Amino acid sequence: MNIKILSRNQNLYSTKRLVEAAKKRKHEVEVIDPLKCDIVIEKRKPNIYYKGGYIENVDAIIPRIGSSVTFYGTAVVRQFEMMGAFTTIDSEALVRSRDKLRSLQVLSRARIGLPKTVFTNYSRDVEGVIKQVGGTPLVIKLLEGTQGLGVVLAETNNAAQSVIEAFNGLQARVIVQEFIKEAKGADVRAFVVDGHVVGAMKRQGKEGEFRSNLHRGGSAEVIQLSDEEEIAAVKAAKAMGLGVAGVDLLQSTRGPLILEVNSSPGLEGIEKATGKDIAKTIIRFIEKNV
Repeated sequence: MNIKILSRNQNLYSTKRLVEAAKKRKHEVEVIDPLKCDIVIEKRKPNIYYKGGYIENVDAIIPRIGSSVTFYGTAVVRQFEMMGAFTTIDSEALVRSRDKLRSLQVLSRARIGLPKTVFTNYSRDVEGVIKQVGGTPLVIKLLEGTQGLGVVLAETNNAAQSVIEAFNGLQARVIVQEFIKEAKGADVRAFVVDGHVVGAMKRQGKEGEFRSNLHRGGSAEVIQLSDEEEIAAVKAAKAMGLGVAGVDLLQSTRGPLILEVNSSPGLEGIEKATGKDIAKTIIRFIEKNV
């Protein structure tokens, strides 16, 4: 097959591993920068112009679209879909996953466990918002934040009011979420491919840090999910329409609670924690569908 990996940096761990896995299975593979693609639209002949020529005969694409380039990256994915290429991440699902509020609404409709969350239109009734999620401590998240950036733990009423009012004053969209104390600063990343959990790790925030992101110095270890956790992860990926997804969840006294469903999950943390060849699994997912 002819596979294109949409990535801005061919030296990233995830991109390199996908190239290796595709070549091992005897496929033609090329990394292309989605921002350098020109989208050519005409009747019955959608095309992509890249580095002096048209891209032709593409069987499948693997989008690795960063959140900062979602708009144009999604347009490129959509163009490849129009050209008949299979994609590991559907363009509509990509857009849906990047909107935190919409994602939570989709997951809620699918009756999937979530931390209680409140979103308002810059409400002046900050005290009411705090009460809605059960009081402090609580978590405040920027809708556009990634990798733990724009996430604040407010431990007191005064702190929560100050942070929410500050974000409101900047007209920055935030969601306010209950704090799951029993999670103890840890979350679980379940890697889902084609409706199956192919690896899972528990991520623990460094001492004094409630965010467990590996980019923020957290550590990771392999974990065996409970049946309930595995079902929740698969159900969340399916609700979002994602063939490949990183599902982040918290272990709580009322069962697994989904935090986020990531449409471009990194491979480095999960492969090193589990020792599994996740890149190969993604290539096999393509082979099954093309």
